[in-house]
Amino acid sequence: MPRPAQTSIDKKIRETISNNLTTLTESQKMTQADLAEKTGIKKTTLNGYFKGTSTPNPGNSQKIADALGVSKEVLDPRFSNHVLETLESEIQDKSSIPLYGSIAAGALATVEGITKDNVEHLTIQKELLGKHQNSTSLFAMKVNGESMNKVVPDGSFVVAKPISYLEMKDDDIVIFSHDREYSMKRVRRDEEDKVLVFSPESTNKKFRDIVVPYDTANDLKIYAKVVWYSVVLN
Repeated sequence: MPRPAQTSIDKKIRETISNNLTTLTESQKMTQADLAEKTGIKKTTLNGYFKGTSTPNPGNSQKIADALGVSKEVLDPRFSNHVLETLESEIQDKSSIPLYGSIAAGALATVEGITKDNVEHLTIQKELLGKHQNSTSLFAMKVNGESMNKVVPDGSFVVAKPISYLEMKDDDIVIFSHDREYSMKRVRRDEEDKVLVFSPESTNKKFRDIVVPYDTANDLKIYAKVVWYSVVLN
């Protein structure tokens, strides 16, 4: 069983080798079986390189490069200082954020129990996250619903920062649960009536404000505030 990549640069190297292998073999009309025969490397081992699930050792990189008639620098970025520096620069400019699933009933119940090592990740340019770009607590979710579609359409990704009830501010878009219902809405405090108002921003009139009196806020759980979201234009 191949060992998983331990760092972002390891993953990027595997991805680059996989892409290079595919491009080089397709251009030469060479199959994996042909390459295995030419190099003496087992087909199962080669398959890991093609899929990007394992990394060739230096000896195997040389064998593959020789079989393809290229220098090993063309195949494997670890042997090209320029390419490796470029990959490292790309990694440093991006954030890899754990993707916890959809904002839907029950989906958030296990957020606190999930570790960053056993979920998919969303990669985002750091500069897009503004002042939050160096935060280590961010997580991403996929929007499932139309209640905020004027701002964040159904199917969009959001990046959120965990906050407490006391840290919540008026006009924040928050991910929360109340009476076992999970949702994302814009929040404001109504000090006169002593209530929290969670408002939809939707083209669908069926969505209504969720009003939570201060004295019943024990049933309210604030998970996070949205700090970034993606929108795909039609």
